[in-house]
Amino acid sequence: MTRAQQTISLALLVTSLYLSLYLGLIPLPAVVQEDIIPVLPFWSLVTFGAWLLFRLGWGMLTFRDTPEAYAELMDEIKLAKADLRVKGVDVD
Repeated sequence: MTRAQQTISLALLVTSLYLSLYLGLIPLPAVVQEDIIPVLPFWSLVTFGAWLLFRLGWGMLTFRDTPEAYAELMDEIKLAKADLRVKGVDVD
């Protein structure tokens, strides 16, 4: 099974589970059914966004832990600055 098939299968599973909860096919207490289930997609979207921001921040925080990538990026920045200076752009 390819990665795309796995992703689609998981998305269909989660969607069908949510719809069965939202439509009341799976009995839940009234408080959960009326207050929590309708906002569950928004909550999951915000949680996913927070997780992505954490991953981005962690990647930026630990970037210096990979000296080869850091050195390569610094060399590319120096080359770009030199190229822009040749073209007459003030980069500092």
